Amino acid sequence: MGKNQMATQTDIISLHKICKSFPLEIGGTQQVLFDIDINIKSGEFVSIMGPSGSGKSTCMNIIGALDSATSGTYELYGRDISTMTADELAIVRNEYIGFVFQNFNLLPKRNILDNVMLPLMYRGLPMSERVSKSREMLKLVGLSEFETYLPTQLSGGMKQRVAIARALAGTPKLILADEPTGALDSKMGNEILQFFKKLNRDMGITIVMITHEFDIAKYSDRLIHIYDGRVTYDGKIPRSESDLMPKHKRESK
Repeated sequence: MGKNQMATQTDIISLHKICKSFPLEIGGTQQVLFDIDINIKSGEFVSIMGPSGSGKSTCMNIIGALDSATSGTYELYGRDISTMTADELAIVRNEYIGFVFQNFNLLPKRNILDNVMLPLMYRGLPMSERVSKSREMLKLVGLSEFETYLPTQLSGGMKQRVAIARALAGTPKLILADEPTGALDSKMGNEILQFFKKLNRDMGITIVMITHEFDIAKYSDRLIHIYDGRVTYDGKIPRSESDLMPKHKRESK
């Protein structure tokens, strides 16, 4: 499994000593991730939690092959991401990872069936297969009767279910969900989180969810907390959110 000696054969995500820096307009760089070590096994439901500016979204972008680390190694399904070409990375994003975002990212002028078919179009599948698979996914999320509706005609919770159907259409092994309930009220948010739990439990899909809320993270089975660009906690859901903070931060309160 490369340089990360802590990784195992069932790890599908293995980050070792990941650092990330961004250039500043005034010159120099700002480092936002410091020596991140994360291993995630197939079939886990993991939350990556942290306050705004902690580096959690940057970490997700690296896991999703949307960005690259400044240093360190990232292996996805045993292969070092840094060795992949741009075309290979595009295939990874389209065939191995399903993305669910806070703001849904649906095409407003296309009906929801077309929206769900989008990743299948990029694969070059025949239209009949695209339609059949997309309808199957809409049925799975309970929206079969709404395939001709535009996103603007749907509630927030329904839009997020469309986004989940689109993510599932490509039959991904991994779903990355970035603040998936951020634009929803508590009732709709709870429905989406329960659906993620069902996908994980019944279909064995690995789910990595980004959130800044402890109450949201508690829906997962494991919590990784990032604070000031460093992992401060990695384990089962603790009793209290205060347990996630670095020791010196807890003692200063």
